[in-house]
Amino acid sequence: MKEDTTIAVDIAKNVFEIAVSRRPGCVSERRRCSRAQMLTFFRNHPPVTVVLEACGAAHPLARELQGMGHQVRLLPPKHVRRYVLGNRTDRADATALLEANRNEQILPVPVKTEAQQALSAVHRMRSGWLRTRTARLNMVRGILRELGVAIPVGARHVQPSVLAVLREARVAAPLATLLMSVLSEILRLNESIAESERQLKAIAQEMESVRRLETIPGIGLLTATALVASVGEPSRFASGRRLSAFLGLVPREHSSGQTRRLGSITKRGDSYLRTLLTHGARSILLAASRKRTKGSGLDRLQAWALELSERRGHNRATVALANKMARLAWAIWSRQDVYRPAAHSSVLLTTTIS
Repeated sequence: MKEDTTIAVDIAKNVFEIAVSRRPGCVSERRRCSRAQMLTFFRNHPPVTVVLEACGAAHPLARELQGMGHQVRLLPPKHVRRYVLGNRTDRADATALLEANRNEQILPVPVKTEAQQALSAVHRMRSGWLRTRTARLNMVRGILRELGVAIPVGARHVQPSVLAVLREARVAAPLATLLMSVLSEILRLNESIAESERQLKAIAQEMESVRRLETIPGIGLLTATALVASVGEPSRFASGRRLSAFLGLVPREHSSGQTRRLGSITKRGDSYLRTLLTHGARSILLAASRKRTKGSGLDRLQAWALELSERRGHNRATVALANKMARLAWAIWSRQDVYRPAAHSSVLLTTTIS
């Protein structure tokens, strides 16, 4: 078997399309089989390069194929899609994987470990519960507003306001029963969200990289664990700028010749992680503004953020600060150091964690 043999697999629930290429640009063999048949095929096949789309189900399959001795490359689906000719079918998708694999500019996605996938799942479940809780709170607010009851801003005001309305019997019996049911659902959602955060905290205690990342201003438990779950290892990026580009925190560019045009950020990559970094940047700006109002001293990062906010506006400063936080995270993570605020000079790093 030639060393340049590449096998592409289009993943599905029950049917898997396999395309074997022994010569670049040509498909030598095709197979359409079940999961069990597909695993038997690779178990009996000499070690080769296997190309998969980087979907959620690809990572456990990639780990299993790596255990058989194969080299697995996971390619981003959005880049593979460009190589599909004609109608989209399993056969066309497998061929597109082989063609996309020949493009050296398409960087493969690292295979996630089980721990990384579990961490991502906890974040995804927490986000889902948060969205559901927000929907229920807004529904209660809307219903009571139609009845002439205005609830103050803040989730903590919803339950006391609803209970007060029920005690005063200001709503009909059928609606009162349903409102109590919604309140019970909101309480259950709060318990689930709290439990997910406890699980994240327990996981973080076993990960030194999470504790190092938490020393960076604006990066707490959620952002640190999300970084570990999404990025995996910082060594996959050559610099902090590459990590910022991966997260979509760099300007969109449309240049030609000697004309260079930079626009808004690209918003590529993990939108959840980008949102967490942006919220962290807003918290830094708010804390810096309060410090300056009280006459307290600012560290170098806070002073830079405030100066940029006054010069370019709050929103641009927030995104620029999120970009800098991502680059700081890469530097500290890759060097296995921790962040220490600097008053007048560059950021100081130490190799111990208090």
